[in-house]
Order: sequence, then structure tokens, then C-alpha cells
Amino acid sequence: MLPPTPAPAASASARPVDEGERLVLLDTLRGFALCGVFMANVYLWFSGRMFMSRAQSEEAFKDPTWLDIAVNHAFFPLIAGRFITIFSFLFGLGFAVQLMRAEGRGTSVVPVYTRRLGVMLGLGLAHLFLLFQGDIVSTYALLGFTLLLFYKRSDRTLLLWAAALIFLGPQLWNLGLKLPQLLGSQGAEEAAKAAGERAASLKAQVLEAFSRGSWLDTVRSGAAYYFGDLGRMLSTFLPVIVGRFLLGLWAGRRRLFHDAPQHLPFFRRLLVWSLVTGLLASGVGLLFGQLFSRKILNPQELPWLPYALGPVRHLAELGMASTYVSGLTLLFQRDAWRRLLAVLAPLGRMALTNYLMQSVLGVLLFYGYGLGLMGKPGSAAQLGIALGLLALQTLFSHLWFARFRTGPVEWVTRSLTYGKAQPLRRPSVPDEQAMVKV
Repeated sequence: MLPPTPAPAASASARPVDEGERLVLLDTLRGFALCGVFMANVYLWFSGRMFMSRAQSEEAFKDPTWLDIAVNHAFFPLIAGRFITIFSFLFGLGFAVQLMRAEGRGTSVVPVYTRRLGVMLGLGLAHLFLLFQGDIVSTYALLGFTLLLFYKRSDRTLLLWAAALIFLGPQLWNLGLKLPQLLGSQGAEEAAKAAGERAASLKAQVLEAFSRGSWLDTVRSGAAYYFGDLGRMLSTFLPVIVGRFLLGLWAGRRRLFHDAPQHLPFFRRLLVWSLVTGLLASGVGLLFGQLFSRKILNPQELPWLPYALGPVRHLAELGMASTYVSGLTLLFQRDAWRRLLAVLAPLGRMALTNYLMQSVLGVLLFYGYGLGLMGKPGSAAQLGIALGLLALQTLFSHLWFARFRTGPVEWVTRSLTYGKAQPLRRPSVPDEQAMVKV
């Protein structure tokens, strides 16, 4: 009988993930998700679409080419919400990895994880109010604390809570916000109409500031927009994000990606079911979108319809995101595909650096104090710009990791989290050889 493996010392100190401990598949998935998030931000935010009325959007992007039309039709079923779903999922999975490493050392994950979230929150708030109001870092940092409430729960509990938060949470939240209007309270309809007018006016101010104003104008208008309308709109997605975190925590605990070759039947089933589900749900969303745009249906006359379509939207996002993740995981098991897809791994290894860099590039290209491209390039050109910048970021990431251990922003956050400067430069070959000789 083999002797039991000794437990790790409880005093083992916390440390960042070593390079040899990283999983290339997860870095590749993170890089892939980052590409889609940037394309979505360029198409919706940096183009100005998010702040334009329908008439303004039609005027700004009139006379579209056939390629623009194809991009417009493909964006919502294939990109919108799909990649940020993967990003959220991987955040929860990353927590599971930290948890497993802490348990392997015989220590608690809570202190280091809490410090890390605190550093992320400070960085995210600076990013949100000084540069890009679509920031997700601060949101992930705040919601990341909820994982501490779930990490000791059973797998079944995680999945039940994930389903409830994703499909019921936003509906209950919206129902609470609109309950007076739905009950026909006196003045509720007038209040809703006034709120809609204020939101439209605020969007017009933001569009003017972003497309023509100075940096200080964008900071002021962006903050007003965030507290006035954007924050309320984003608040309905908070339960969904937590639900996606929990799915990632579940997948990480079951080591679906760490032991991917052992779970190939699961990924094959997931690919088929998620593709069918994602396409069907996306199709339902597109159908009702056309009915609304052609004024065949009037959402104002059917107040219950958004609550019915909400779960369909989240099912479409989750279905297509699962299709991408399972498909890439299966392709990754083949040598030729692994070498091709792993090109994105360095992009994902320094995802925080690249995410912040995308904001800098986006505002410098599209905002008024930069090149002022907001509202000018067509849809295809917008995604072309995004893909070109992503190619440059991928090249930069490869060059960076040839000399350094981790991304620059990741180095700062790690150093602040662990209370001391972490190694950044790779040791030179002569130094490594000298160490071996000694």
C-alpha cells in the first residue's frame, strides 16, 4: 500500500501563477474573447451607434455597401453579447484556478483574491471615469466578491443559481423598476415619458462631446451619462454576469479545460446542443427585431413582450458563446489547429493590458480629441479597423513575452496584490546557464 501524500504546509506563501502553470487553451480562449469584445465596442460604442437616434444612425451610415449590410446582419447573432459572455465565464473559471492552487498549498484563497479585486476596482474606476465608460474591469471587481459566497457550494447549487440569475434575475430587476408603470399608477406613464426624453437628451450631449469635444468634455459627459442612464441600464445585467461567473467556477472545479482530452464527449455534445439552441434563439430575436423595425408590432402596446424576449436573448448569447468555446476546445486537440489558434494565447495572457490598450486606441481614433472618426467609417470598415488593431496587439504581445514574464498592467496589479515587486524580465540565456553550472 502506498503511503499517503503529505498535505501541503499551511504556511505556504501565496504567489502568482508561474509561466509553466498556465494553460495555453485558456489563454487562447481569453485572447479570442478579447477580439470579439473589441469588435463589439468599436461597432456599438466607438462608432457612436450607442448614442444615436435611429434617424441619426441612418444619416451617419447611409448608402451602405453590400459588405456593410452583411456586417450589420451578422453582428447581433454572431458577436453582440457572445464574446463578453466568454469573458465573464473565464473570470469565474480563473477564480476556480486560484481556489485550486490555494487548496493545493493548504491556504485560503480569500486574502489574495480580495486584495486582487481591490486593485482591479481602483484600476477599473480610473479607466471608467477617465477614459471609457463601457469599462468592465470595475464591474467584474465588484461582482467578483460574490464568488466568495458560492465557492464552497455544490456543483448542483452553482448550476441552479447560474440559471436563475441569467434567465430570471434581469426580468425580476426590470419588473421592479417598471412596476408602477405596469400597474398603471397615477403619473407613472408621464414619468416614464419624461425619463425617456431625458435619456435621449443625455445621449445627444454625450455624442456631441465624444465626437467633437475635448478630453475633459468626454470625462464630464461620460460621467453624467453613466450616472444618469448607462448605469441603470447596465444594472439589469449584473445578475447575468454573476451567473456566468458561476458557470465558469463550475467548469473550473470540474477541470473541463485542464483535462480537456478526457472530456471530449462532453464538448462534442455541448457543441451540437449549444449551436442549435444559439441559432434558434438568435433567430427568434432577429424575427422580433424585424417586426419591431417594420412597425408590425409595437412594443408599447405589448408591455409583457420584453420580459418574454429577455431570456431568449440571454439563451442566444450563452448558446453561441458555448458554441465558440466548445468548438475551439475540440479544434485545440488537433496539432495543426493548436499551432494556429495558439497565436492568440499571448494576447490572452496579457488580457488586461490589451483591454486597456484597446480603450486608448479606440478613443484616439474615434473621439473628437483624437482623429474624430466617430460616425464616419461604415460597418465593414469599423470591423476592419478593429481587426487591424487586434493583429498589431497580437504581434506586440508576442514580442513582449519574448523578453518579459507578464504583461505590464498585469505586473503592476500582481505587485500591488502581493505587496512587493514581482519578477518582470525573463532571465537571459547566459544567466540560466550560469545557474545550471552552479
